[in-house]
Amino acid sequence: MIFTVEEDLGGDLWLARTDAGDEVTCQRLASRSAPGRTTFAAVVTFDKRVELTLVGPAAQPRDGIREGRAREADAFVRLDTGYFDLEMCTGTAGGTGSSKWGLRHFGSVAEGVDLLPSGDNAIGGFYGPFFTPENGLVNPPEHTTVDVEVVERGPVMHHYRMRGTVPDGLLDELRGKRFAIDWIFTYGTPYFTRVYHVDDFQTVINGRSITNKITVGDEFEGGKGELLFDRFAAYGGTRYRAGDPYAEELVKMVAETTAAPRPAASPKFEEFRRLLTGDMRSAHWDLYWRLFCAWEGALEDDEIRERLARVRAAAHVRADLPERAWTLADEPVEVSAAPDETIFPGPASKTAEFHTGTGRTMVWWTSAPSGAFQIVQRRQSGWVNWGTNGENECPELPVGVEIKTAYGMFRDTWTDVADQLATPPLVTGGAG
Repeated sequence: MIFTVEEDLGGDLWLARTDAGDEVTCQRLASRSAPGRTTFAAVVTFDKRVELTLVGPAAQPRDGIREGRAREADAFVRLDTGYFDLEMCTGTAGGTGSSKWGLRHFGSVAEGVDLLPSGDNAIGGFYGPFFTPENGLVNPPEHTTVDVEVVERGPVMHHYRMRGTVPDGLLDELRGKRFAIDWIFTYGTPYFTRVYHVDDFQTVINGRSITNKITVGDEFEGGKGELLFDRFAAYGGTRYRAGDPYAEELVKMVAETTAAPRPAASPKFEEFRRLLTGDMRSAHWDLYWRLFCAWEGALEDDEIRERLARVRAAAHVRADLPERAWTLADEPVEVSAAPDETIFPGPASKTAEFHTGTGRTMVWWTSAPSGAFQIVQRRQSGWVNWGTNGENECPELPVGVEIKTAYGMFRDTWTDVADQLATPPLVTGGAG
């Protein structure tokens, strides 16, 4: 709960008392306060209505968000929020999964299971319109680092702001773009909040005009043969198409490119060629797109443009063939049973991925719908993805949208959780 009183109140912490007599620690938010107005954050459990009365300055409570020992070399902070155990990293710009910024470890304290145990994946990266074939597959989480500003830090709330610049790709209109991401964690709550800001842009992706829309991607890993989540559902039913023609066409182009004679190949190209010999399907997915990445420099920009233009053209045709019909599903979708273990659902603002056996569930609410999603649940590698993009890496989430993400044993109640995420407390007696 965020609330404001029309007074200048000093001190970092205040004590409030509810109308039931319970004491509540309130954290003063310096970034939201102004002369004559003081804003506080408090975590309160109540049914329908609660009244808070500020009593006076408070001492540091015994409970609250705690910082711990980090695991990754580029970790900015390891937090125990009283509900989540997570590690936020700044990235190393090394061009691999382990170099990503974002949340590289994440789980609930009670469950004690890290949903990102290897540190090679991350929650919170954003990709499109930069990680697109049109732009030469520049991957912001892997190809740049971020600075992190501490906006608020106290026992009730931690607010961090990441800032970075996306490396230039092939499209002139996407050069020099800066971004900022606000992350908010609160004590003992089963969800966190984030908002993405990117310099204004307009470009064409997948044959469509894209203005200030991005792909946000959350990754999870269960290990080979294991899925942390084995179903996907959208609020009110899932409308989707199965399979990923773009990925299939990219695999074909990798095979064609590495098989062709190349007398003056670059060392980076030869490195990829060695890694991609043998069973193409068993190679790590990163190797496919990295071959055609302008940042990597394995191929000249003109060749990247020409080859990815052919991939796009073939994928466009295949994506919309009559036999590739839309499925209308009232029940959760078993994504790993779909072709390419991938589905592309349509617009939604409330979605979930869960495991039918354990009950563990991630729930996402966005303050405006994403126009499409890409959901992957790949049992062979154990990799699971939630992304706000349509086919051919087309970004679909408006910049500036608030995302609330909850995690817990919500398999049977996730729609109720989504409704709660979408309905913040109504604060009266002050602005909040």
